[in-house]
Amino acid sequence: MSKAQQPAMDPTKMGVGRSIAVLTSGGDAQGMNAAVRATVRVGLYTGAKVYFVHEGYQGLVDGGENIRLATWESVSMMLQLGGTVIGSARCKDFRAREGRMQAACNLVKRGITNLCVIGGDGSLTGANAFRTEWSGLLTDLVRDGKITEDEAKKSSHLNIVGMVGSIDNDFCGTDMTIGTDSALHRIIEVVDAITTTAQSHQRTFILEVMGRHCGYLALVTALACGADWVFIPEMPPDEGWEDHLCRRLTDQRARGCRLNVIIVAEGAMNRDGKPISSDIIKKLVTDRLGFDTRTTILGHVQRGGTPSAFDRILGSRMGVEAVMALLEATPDTPACVVSLSGNQAVRLPLMECVQVTKDVTSAMSQGKFEEAIKLRGKSFENNWNTYKLLGHINPPDVKSNINVAIVNVGAPCAGMNAAVRSAVRMGIIQGHSMLAVHDGFDGLAHGQIEPITWTSVSGWTGKGGSMLGTKRTLPAKLLEEISQNIAKFNIHALVIVGGFEAYVGGLELVQAREKYEEMCIPMVVIPATVSNNVPGSDFSIGADTALNTITSTCDRIKQSAAGTKRRVFIVETMGGYCGYLATMAGLAAGADAAYIFEDKFNIKDLELNVEHLVDKMKTTVKRGLILRNENCNANYTTDFIFNLYSEEGKGIFDCRKNVLGHMQQGGTPTPFDRNFGTKMGAKSILWLTEKLKECYRHGRIFANTPDSACVLGMRKRSLNFQPLVELKADTDFDHRIPKTQWWLKIRPIMKILAKYDIKLDTSEHADMEHVIKKRSPLAK
Repeated sequence: MSKAQQPAMDPTKMGVGRSIAVLTSGGDAQGMNAAVRATVRVGLYTGAKVYFVHEGYQGLVDGGENIRLATWESVSMMLQLGGTVIGSARCKDFRAREGRMQAACNLVKRGITNLCVIGGDGSLTGANAFRTEWSGLLTDLVRDGKITEDEAKKSSHLNIVGMVGSIDNDFCGTDMTIGTDSALHRIIEVVDAITTTAQSHQRTFILEVMGRHCGYLALVTALACGADWVFIPEMPPDEGWEDHLCRRLTDQRARGCRLNVIIVAEGAMNRDGKPISSDIIKKLVTDRLGFDTRTTILGHVQRGGTPSAFDRILGSRMGVEAVMALLEATPDTPACVVSLSGNQAVRLPLMECVQVTKDVTSAMSQGKFEEAIKLRGKSFENNWNTYKLLGHINPPDVKSNINVAIVNVGAPCAGMNAAVRSAVRMGIIQGHSMLAVHDGFDGLAHGQIEPITWTSVSGWTGKGGSMLGTKRTLPAKLLEEISQNIAKFNIHALVIVGGFEAYVGGLELVQAREKYEEMCIPMVVIPATVSNNVPGSDFSIGADTALNTITSTCDRIKQSAAGTKRRVFIVETMGGYCGYLATMAGLAAGADAAYIFEDKFNIKDLELNVEHLVDKMKTTVKRGLILRNENCNANYTTDFIFNLYSEEGKGIFDCRKNVLGHMQQGGTPTPFDRNFGTKMGAKSILWLTEKLKECYRHGRIFANTPDSACVLGMRKRSLNFQPLVELKADTDFDHRIPKTQWWLKIRPIMKILAKYDIKLDTSEHADMEHVIKKRSPLAK
């Protein structure tokens, strides 16, 4: 993200004398409420007045009670609700100039000159048109005597900022739109349920998901459940796809798979632009193959339910950025949309994004399908390439004579199996022989190594824990045995999937290269841990699943507190010394505080938090939620904090405590972890294959350069390979955390949303970027 240093301005005074209105428009999406809540609370924090506009643009036109002042308490308990609490409606009146004049009049009368619109591309395009003709509308209103010259002068300019709320993820310029992750949660819940019944009967299931013009939901679902085929509008199947599909299904059955899954986007079509419906596919499979076939059309289930942790955090971060963008805008600033690139909030010119989104539709209608995929952005293109490799390429007849071993190290977490599955299958596609190492480095030392095949990993994407078995043992004391087994099993490359132990173990193997030549093989570490504490990566496989587990538990806890009133819950989370889970769960669940090791605190801070809760009990929100990372402080234990709050809150509130424990490591992986694991596993094998070519000398593999042993990690906007030895400088080995952690920058957001009087750093703000830059021709 391009950043600009601004002269520091007091953020609590930025909005004084200004008014902001927030509306949701078009189709609803889970997470919209988080965005509304953040917009309201950050707006109030800056000193601005904030208004709700109920029922979208219709409310803007109708005015009256539809445009109401928002208060801090009015957005309480909204985070965990799906849909949009302030209502949304399709509005014909706003499309006519008379309707827009009436809307302008309603805003001017209230002194509102900042509008935050949460919706899809249609809603945002409408907002931009409204802004463009604003001065003309005011001139007409003055002429008709509906507003005075003075009112027109005070409201001479309208600022617009958009946030994209759409489950389809069909808006170009952002990696994820608000609601997409939650829709994937609903879809995967159904897929998991269907999988068990389909396996019982050896059935083929065809699942139709939403996405009239965009195949994102279908594509990610296909990756996350290991589907046999996916139909998306951006890339219709080649001529003769019917034969190819039937061949694919028959091959899978011949390999011993008991079920077939086909995912169809509702807008799927063939090369001639004719629809491909689930009924057409069902008829084909039944008539040609005689397979027992069932179809399920998900429909509006995908829009429903509670928002995922990701969507709540996304909505909250976007809301903060939207308010800042509105208050920093000048009459020359183009209307912008706040979006996500990698893990960073960015601002993009709204109409550039709309234009690229239209370009995709136009490319599809002209049959330029490769271009349509590229225009969708790097994230979409990565997904498509991974799907193509794993779903449509048959293993070669000629073997590479390369043996690649895969091992799981450290504590188990959800998503590990997805990484192993895709690594195994990608390795087989590359012609390698794949070896499974059971029980971590122990298994590597004791020879618990066996071949693993294509069908061995069937159905692994949706399974939690570690199917290979995993242990925390480090290799330092087992180097002799490990080197013997690398030689005995003729291992040419190693994939290590795990947490901080995997990283340290990888380092120990690299350091042992000086003594043991057998260790001179390419290695890659794939970060997989609920703690998200592996240097070299902003995210680890498994952290998203744990985060959702904590968030849903906190929702239930808050609900019980809402019933009993005047109750504060203290919840202990995992993470070792890393405060990622506590901080992000705090943001997703609306916690009042999150105590972590990285953000030091003392008795005065604890006192301040208690006073804050005492004040909160005087409002209509009579409950509190405190999160504590398990190792945040050796003396301020969960029991100590519980006793302190109980004593200080006597007569005002009572306390309960909850230690979540190992439930955070269990459960089925979330769509994010399945997809992330699949992409990481596939990418690691492609990288190793190239490294093996580089390291092949005189008839053998010899890899001893630093860049032949890497961590594969997500850094800002792309997946990167970083040498293990180079990451040592950024590692706090005593506390098992990286020295720099990106998420610490968003901790102030949690505190502001909990009504703490702290200063938000506005000296560094997101500059406007251009979406054209993001259309990179080559995906990483």
